[in-house]
Amino acid sequence: MSDRDRRDRLSAASTLLVARVVYAVNWYNIGAILPLVGTRFDASTADLGIILGSFLLGAGVFQIPAGLAALRWGNRNVSIFALGLMGTFSLASAFSPSWPVLAATRFGAGAGAAFFFAPALGLVTSYFPPGSRGPVIGLYNSGFSIGSAVGLLGGAAVGVAFGWSAALWTGGAALLVMAVLAPFGLPRIAPSGRPPVIRQLVDAAIPIFRSRSIWALSLGTSGLWAALYLAAQYFVKFAQVAHPGWTLAVAAVVPTVMILLEVPGGPIGGWLGERRSEMREVILVWGIAAGVAIFLIPFLPFLGLFALFGFLGFADGVIFAVLYLLPSYLPESRGPNLALGLGVVNSIQIFFGSALTIAFGFLAGDFGYDVAWGFAGAVALGLLPLLLWVSGRRGTAVTGAVPGPVSGRSVRAPNRPA
Repeated sequence: MSDRDRRDRLSAASTLLVARVVYAVNWYNIGAILPLVGTRFDASTADLGIILGSFLLGAGVFQIPAGLAALRWGNRNVSIFALGLMGTFSLASAFSPSWPVLAATRFGAGAGAAFFFAPALGLVTSYFPPGSRGPVIGLYNSGFSIGSAVGLLGGAAVGVAFGWSAALWTGGAALLVMAVLAPFGLPRIAPSGRPPVIRQLVDAAIPIFRSRSIWALSLGTSGLWAALYLAAQYFVKFAQVAHPGWTLAVAAVVPTVMILLEVPGGPIGGWLGERRSEMREVILVWGIAAGVAIFLIPFLPFLGLFALFGFLGFADGVIFAVLYLLPSYLPESRGPNLALGLGVVNSIQIFFGSALTIAFGFLAGDFGYDVAWGFAGAVALGLLPLLLWVSGRRGTAVTGAVPGPVSGRSVRAPNRPA
């Protein structure tokens, strides 16, 4: 590898990491200020669930269009566009006059999130060859964890000091700044040929939509994805009811521990995934443990919750590093098709997650949080057996040529054992 390629890869990894951090801030700052939003708009628990779910709905609806856009216009262009789109709607959400308008602007921010995630992850596989991308994908996911922690703690601090609106507009402004800076940090990738036409896009999409592994991976982890999202986003609101003596800042510390422990979990999960021929086993083992832990949330005191959320965070990092690594080794979603493959995975997970988030709000409001957390844990565990339908063995899927980081040269991937 030349010095130029090393510099390009370092620049790309650093830019994607920072962008991922700022992106994640705008996922989680809303969770830290839910009680303030509820007070400002006289919104019920179910209303707040709709606000959270609307973001996920926007992110889910546009995952597949984002993958197709990446195939047509390239991962780099779509990722930069997404930062601007998400930033615009995040900034607008800060000036919402009512909770339905806030839900609508959060839907738009979710659309921007969809256009960033899979194309940006596709960039990782463009800049880094097979065999070396697992830890980088884990680091990329760790950026989400860092940003989520900043969003929770920073959102709570800014919300208490300056109001709920300030917590949202600062996040949106940071995304817009990142949209301006990202083109300078992401090296251009020489196109491998003419942009695909509609017929070629359809031909690339059909094997992904028909893939048993993609569907099983998506559905099998969707309950777990939703339960972990709820644990991070809804805990502050839950603590207001279950632990009324806690301040907003104290309540925000618990899910922040979860987010921070995702940071080491991501690279370790990527490392484990690269060294296991059956990557689905890693997801199953850690997923079962995390699903059981969700059941315990209503029954533990502060120190117990502190430890429990630390474990959930580490498990989250491991699980989702492997989850996003595995499709890059499937024949139907490797190479330039990865953004579309991940788009399908994320779309299914997020659609399911938005429905579970809204259902969680109604269950908590009508039957209490004990029932709501039990429901989330049961759904997470109940869907995990679908992972047995995933083709976890990489076999020869990692062989072949991949584009070089900037020049478009072919870098031959090493053979890996089945």
